[in-house]
Amino acid sequence: MHMPRKLSGIALSLLGMSAFVNVALAENTGPTIDAVVQNGAKKLMQQYNVPGLVIAVSVNGKQQFYNFGVASKATQEPVSPDTLFEVGSISKVFTATLATYAQAKGQLSLSDTVAKYEPELAGTPFGKVTLTHLATHTAGGFPLQVPDSVQNERQLLDYLKGWQPVYPTGTQRSYANPSIGMLGVIAAKSMNLPFTQAMEQQLFPQLGLTSSYYSVPENKMALYAQGYNKQDEPVRLNPGVLGNEAYGVKTTARDLIHFTELSLGQGQASPLLRKALADTRTGYFQVGPMTQDLIWEQYAYPVELKSLLVGNSNKMAYKNNGAIALNPPLAPQQAVWVNKTGSTNGFGAYAVLVPTEQKAIVILANKNYPNDARVELAYEILKALN
Repeated sequence: MHMPRKLSGIALSLLGMSAFVNVALAENTGPTIDAVVQNGAKKLMQQYNVPGLVIAVSVNGKQQFYNFGVASKATQEPVSPDTLFEVGSISKVFTATLATYAQAKGQLSLSDTVAKYEPELAGTPFGKVTLTHLATHTAGGFPLQVPDSVQNERQLLDYLKGWQPVYPTGTQRSYANPSIGMLGVIAAKSMNLPFTQAMEQQLFPQLGLTSSYYSVPENKMALYAQGYNKQDEPVRLNPGVLGNEAYGVKTTARDLIHFTELSLGQGQASPLLRKALADTRTGYFQVGPMTQDLIWEQYAYPVELKSLLVGNSNKMAYKNNGAIALNPPLAPQQAVWVNKTGSTNGFGAYAVLVPTEQKAIVILANKNYPNDARVELAYEILKALN
């Protein structure tokens, strides 16, 4: 009977190497990050008829930009990392940062009430609301938008004087532009500046944002993408009262990914600014699967896609949702998925950061399309990065 020969040491080690190569190949057979971004972006653009899309990905401070389509269907100008997009409610994160920056400088305290800065509102229900409640959508029940009848500052104050809470402050989350808008007004007032000046001359330069605006300067208009509404008509933002404070920022993928990196603790920033950025990631309320920070919304990580879809759903945006106060507030966490969506009539935006992995994703489009699609694309990208 023929006995098999013993394998030599060399043959054994070759076999071992071959097994290692097979394992390595098996581990790398998943789609590359480039393929996931390309396929996901193209599918999304076809499904929702999005003319232009920019995706920025940052891993440990290393940035990658992916550009798809055009900034304008009329000019066919391709989008780039320096194309200006309206980011809608992502603007609220900047507004909250202005408030925490003013707090870090000792100019206000988020535990103060509105009446301290707006004496005309003393003795009214709104005057008793704290700035923290303004920044967490828990003031007591505002409509999503400032009413159309409010066209100037005088009418705004009259509206706020007459406001009656729908439920006790700090018990329900109702996503609202009037409350975050007033936080912006008060933060700027504490710095003795009009809001847009406080942002464009103080905060944006401190953050190193060189292409972020409320009113796009004439010499930058060529970079301003054309937005398209649901009927594919060209539209751009015409903000109403408190519009700048709540949804008025126009910025680039380059600036916004830089901002997310600063929020991850990367880059150059003064100690005051570091504190301000960290403070926006303090958790104040539990709302379903989501923890409400100062505008930022966070989820324990790793997180299931279904939790993100619930937290970024229309129900969360348009309905009242029970809010459980966290006492004490939750200090900034590392193992979290932190996100914010933003939309205007002609644009859709999404920003995500995962501190524990030092990763961030920004998705900017010149069409407003469903939040679910933004969340799903970012989720796929992050999965591919892992």
